This record gives sequence, structure tokens and C-alpha cells, in this order.
Amino acid sequence: MLYRSGEFKEKAELLLSATEQYIFTSSGRVYADSKTLITEESPRLLDVCKDRSYLKTDEYALAKAREENILLESMQKNWTIIRPYITYNVERLQLGAIEKDIWLHRALHDRSIPLPKDVATHQTTMTYGGDVAAAIAALIGNKRSLGEIFNLTGTEHMTWSEVLDIYLAVLEKEVEPKVYALEDSSEFSNEVGNTYQVYFDRLYDRVFDNSKLISVTGELTFRKMEDGLSDCLAEFLMKPRWRMLNCAAEACINRQTGEKMSYSELNSSRDKIKYFGWYHIPKVMRTVRKLKKQ
Repeated sequence: MLYRSGEFKEKAELLLSATEQYIFTSSGRVYADSKTLITEESPRLLDVCKDRSYLKTDEYALAKAREENILLESMQKNWTIIRPYITYNVERLQLGAIEKDIWLHRALHDRSIPLPKDVATHQTTMTYGGDVAAAIAALIGNKRSLGEIFNLTGTEHMTWSEVLDIYLAVLEKEVEPKVYALEDSSEFSNEVGNTYQVYFDRLYDRVFDNSKLISVTGELTFRKMEDGLSDCLAEFLMKPRWRMLNCAAEACINRQTGEKMSYSELNSSRDKIKYFGWYHIPKVMRTVRKLKKQ
């Protein structure tokens, strides 16, 4: 699913030689901001972005685009590049750039759901995982897909604020959810560690054209966003299961809202120390994290 771009360069020809068709999972995040429908020919961040500090990184969207280039420049054409965007199911339900293990866990523990105002007004496209799988299956063994790139999304879109309303309608049957509208994403994304994802994706309108996919595979069915998100959330609430709490995110939101969390929610002494640090001395914690990356 994810190689560093230098690592993929070393493996690409071997992968292509080992199979009749290599399906490369790229991402809709490779695209630059677009005021029109996003087609496979729309400009990519790697090609048009002017932010030098960002371009020096191998962040997800840039790594995927660089790896696409490796395939595009290959003499072999037995590859198919797919660009899914935000794919959801029972296990993964995003709100902006915030995973359910943050926003939903907070809601079920009587704390506010965070949604930054700058993200809330932007359009997003979310596609049910089963539909994405069916689209991939329709491309496998399809000779018309060789040497081609495809958007693997539905076409329905809505604002993140509307996505939140769908979640709230389901949650209100179980709890009394509260929402905290952060003024912007800057501090929160910095502490969560997803600044690039926010500023080079979630603050763009993401509305896709999947007509090329349909022209090659034939008609595909895509679940309506409202139905799919509602059903997946309702199913998850029947048996909640969490992956990992983000101590930095919890601390950042709680500092702003004045809310508290019980240390019993944290699984280890290390998590308790991290939460304490991010809540009381965030500047020190940011410095420590930066030093670890160097």
C-alpha cells in the first residue's frame, strides 16, 4: 500500500516483471486544488505546488505521485494506477482529517466533537469500501485498464459539515453529542501531526469525475454517502472497538474546550505521561517530537 518513493524505485521493475498486471494503489490526494471536477488529467501537487518546504518532503501525496512517475516512465505497461480517495467502512469513519478514534471516542465519553471551521465548508467525496473493492475487481484482468490511471470514487459529494450532520443524526439515538467548532485547523493539525494532509487536501474541494472508470468497467454501483455513513456508524455503535487514542489531539481539544478526560481511558503509563505533557507543556512536547524526527 505504501512505499517510500526511493524504496519503490528499487522494486518497481521487479514487481512489473513478476505479474501480468500490477495494480498500483495511489490516492486522490495527489491532486492539486481544483475549481472544476477532478479528472485523471487534473494537475497534481507534485507538478504545480510552489511550497518548497513541502516539496522537500516525501509526504503521502508527493510519494504517491513520484511513484506514479516511476510507472509512467517504465518501458513496461502492464500496470494500472488507481486513485481512491476517502474510503470508509465500519472500522474507519473520518471527519475532516480526524479519525473516529478521536471524534467518535470523544462523543461517546461526553466530550465535544471537533470540526475546524475552515474544513467544515469544503466539499468531500467519501466512497464505501465495498464499492471501491468492486471497482478494483472490475479492473483486474481488464486489458483496457493496462497503462491507465483511474479515479476510484463515487461522484456524490457534500461538505464536511453535512457529513457531521449525518453522524449526529445517528449518535443522537444513543447520546447527546456536542460539537466544538475550532476557529481553524492550525494548532490542532500541528499537534495531531497531519498539517500537510489538512492544508494540501482537506482545505480543498474534492469532487471527482469517475467517467473514465465507468467507460472501462461498465456501470458500477456506489452507495449513497448518507446511507453508507449512517449504516456503518450504527453498526460500529453496536460493538465499539478502538485502535489507538491520540494523546496529543485529546489534550489539544480539551485545553480549548475546558473538558477533561479520565486517565482510566488511557491504556498505559506511557499514554498517561504523553497526555499530561501535551495538555500542560505542549511547546516542550512539540520540540521533543521535532528532535525525534531529525
